[in-house]
Amino acid sequence: MKLKLFFLSSLVFLTASCTQEPDKIEKPNVLFISIDDLNDWIGCLDGHPQIKTPNIDKLAARGMLFTNAHTQSPICNPSRTSLLTGLRPSTTGVYGLSPWIRNVDSLKHLVTLPQYFSQNGYTNYSTGKIFHGNNGRGENDHEFDILGPGTDIKPKPEEKLIGFTPGGNHSLMDWGTFPHNDEDKGDYEVASWAVDVLNSKPKDPFFLSCGFFLPHVPVYVTEKWFNMYPYETLVMPPMLENDREDTPRASWYNHWKVPEPRLKWMEESQQLKPLVRSYLAAISFVDSQVGRLLDALDENGFAENTIVVLWSDHGYHLGEKEISGKNTLWERSTHVPLIFAGPGINKNTQFDNPVELLDIYPTLNALCNLPVKTDLEGVSLIAELQGKKTKEIRPAITTNNYKNHSIRTNEWRYIQYVDGSEELYDLTKDPNEWENVASSQNLNGIKENLAKWIPKENHLPYFGNGFRVLQYENGTPIWEGEAIHPEDAIPDI
Repeated sequence: MKLKLFFLSSLVFLTASCTQEPDKIEKPNVLFISIDDLNDWIGCLDGHPQIKTPNIDKLAARGMLFTNAHTQSPICNPSRTSLLTGLRPSTTGVYGLSPWIRNVDSLKHLVTLPQYFSQNGYTNYSTGKIFHGNNGRGENDHEFDILGPGTDIKPKPEEKLIGFTPGGNHSLMDWGTFPHNDEDKGDYEVASWAVDVLNSKPKDPFFLSCGFFLPHVPVYVTEKWFNMYPYETLVMPPMLENDREDTPRASWYNHWKVPEPRLKWMEESQQLKPLVRSYLAAISFVDSQVGRLLDALDENGFAENTIVVLWSDHGYHLGEKEISGKNTLWERSTHVPLIFAGPGINKNTQFDNPVELLDIYPTLNALCNLPVKTDLEGVSLIAELQGKKTKEIRPAITTNNYKNHSIRTNEWRYIQYVDGSEELYDLTKDPNEWENVASSQNLNGIKENLAKWIPKENHLPYFGNGFRVLQYENGTPIWEGEAIHPEDAIPDI
C-alpha cells in the first residue's frame, strides 16, 4: 500500500453504485468524523444549555446517540492510539503525547482501523487530525491510501489575545476572536477536501476519515460564531468552590505541571468566561463543518449506503475541578460524544448504558461485514445499534497514566490511583462529582465490585516517554522526569 498525496485533478469522476437496499449492502462506505477536545457540550447530549449544534443533532436523529460514551484516555495520543488499534492504554503502554506506535518495536505490527479497511477492499482517504499530531502522515507511514490536508492552526493573530499564561506561556494557550474568515481556517480546508472527495463520487467503497482540530486550543473563532454566545448572558458550567478538598493528592499528579491555566489564574485574569465563550463558539463552527460533510453525502447520493460515526477523543475542563484542560479521570474529561448513523442502524434512538471508544473498531467491522478481528479489546455495538437485547452491561474504563484507572457505570464512578488512593461518586445523587464518598464504610462492597474491572496487566511507560507521563520509582511520583516530593506544594497556577 503506497502512500499518495491527493490532487483533485487525479480524481476519476464516476457515479457510485448507491441504489442497494441497506440490508443488501455488503460493503457500505464509512465517513469517520473526529472532533478534538470536544466534551459533551452538544445539543443532543444537553451538555450545555446554550450550545447550538444543529448538524450534529441532525446526525444523531439519523441514527443512534450513545449518551454514556467514554474515552480510554483523557489525552490525545493514547486515546487515539487506543481507538485506532483497538487496544487499551494499559495494554500498549502508550500513556502520553508520545510515542508514535510505529516507533515502538512491540507495536509496529499493529493493524490500525483505517489499515484494516484498506486490507479489505476499501479506498482509505484521510484529512485533518486522526492520529495525534502528524503521526500517520510521514513519508514512511502507511496508515492511509490517499491524504488530504493535515491539521493547521490558521489563521493566527499577530500576538496572543489573552497575554502571558502560566506554565511557560505556551502558544496554544489562547482564545478569542480577531478579524479573519471561516474559509481561511484549517478546519474549513479539511472539510472542503472531504467534500471534494464525496463530490468526485468514488466508485470503490470508501473509508473517509475527517479530523477537526477545534475546539482544541488555541480556540480562535470568527465574530459570527463568537456573537452567538453573548458575554452578558453566558451560562457558566457548574462549579463548587474548593471542589478538590476531598480528592487525594494523587489526583493532581496526572496534571502536575501543564500549560493549561488553573481556575485560580483564569478568575484572577478574568479569562474564564472568555474561554467558555470561545469554546462554545468553536463547537458551533465545527458543527457547521460537519453539516457541510452531511450535505455532501446527501447531494451525492451516499446517505443510504454510508455508515457515519462521529466521536471526540476526550473531554475538556472549563473551570470544573479547579482546572482547564484534560488529563483527569472525572466525567468532564472522560465523557464524549459518540454517534452512529447509516444502513443497519436504528434511527432517532439512543443508548444510555456505558460504552467505550474502544468499541468503534469492532463495531465498524461488523457493520461493514469485514472479517472478525479477534485481537481487539473492545466489543461490537451492532446489537445495540439494531435494537437487540445485549448480553451484559459493562462499565467504561478510562486510564490516565500507569495504573491510574476510572470505572464508570450508570450509577457510579470509581477511581483508583497508582498509590492506592481512591475516589467514589454516586452519580445518581451527585452528577457533578462533588462529593467523594470513597471513605464510607457501607460502600466498601460497591468499591470491591467496581475494582474487579481494573485492568490486571499494566504495561510500563516507555523509556523517554516524558510528555504528560507520570511514572513511579520506589514510591516516588515522577512527572515528566521530575520527582514530586511530599512537601511540594500543589501548583495552583
